[in-house]
Amino acid sequence: MENKALDEYCLAHSTRPSTLAKELETHTRSSIPGSNMLIGELEASVLTVLLRACKAKRVLELGTFTGYSSLVMAEVIPADGTITTIDVNSGTTALAQTYWNRSPHGHKIKAVLTPGTEYLPTLKENFDFIFIDADKVNYPFYTEWAHSHLNPGGMLVIDNALWSGRVVQGNHDTHTSGIVKASDMAASWQDCVTSLLPIRDGMLLVHKNSTPQEN
Repeated sequence: MENKALDEYCLAHSTRPSTLAKELETHTRSSIPGSNMLIGELEASVLTVLLRACKAKRVLELGTFTGYSSLVMAEVIPADGTITTIDVNSGTTALAQTYWNRSPHGHKIKAVLTPGTEYLPTLKENFDFIFIDADKVNYPFYTEWAHSHLNPGGMLVIDNALWSGRVVQGNHDTHTSGIVKASDMAASWQDCVTSLLPIRDGMLLVHKNSTPQEN
């Protein structure tokens, strides 16, 4: 059962996003349909720690929504860092842009309004950090692509990896099956270490070895 007091205790001991990011979170939760898709402050703090730990400069995000996670990540990567965020919803992406425009870090963010399955094959460069939080049916495709385009020492984060517990139930629908297949795939990679954290709806962390020789 969710314990609000424990959640608040965790947040009190975590680095929290900016006032602007909090404003965007509040607006999304109060006014935007599907606001349950938004990551929370605790998950945002985990992303912050991971980005700093792997010294990420080039970030790829699959699933922009209202731009909260993009903004949070832009706030912690270096001034010359970049975030490419991919989504198909022009309305929520436009809302995201209004908040990015108000941030001194907004120039680091590039929005792409194209399905990930179409855009990723056109990308040739690699990334230091990849965050997957998009359509679950295509999680296996995104995950496989991420493995081959993640720099050594880079980090992949797969969101919603527990999918409200449905991943351990039988008779998986296509969304749940996509998540399970992606998670199984990532856990099988010999050049990575993984940890699935029960934060919110599950965060699967995947860290790629710094050199091919590492075990």
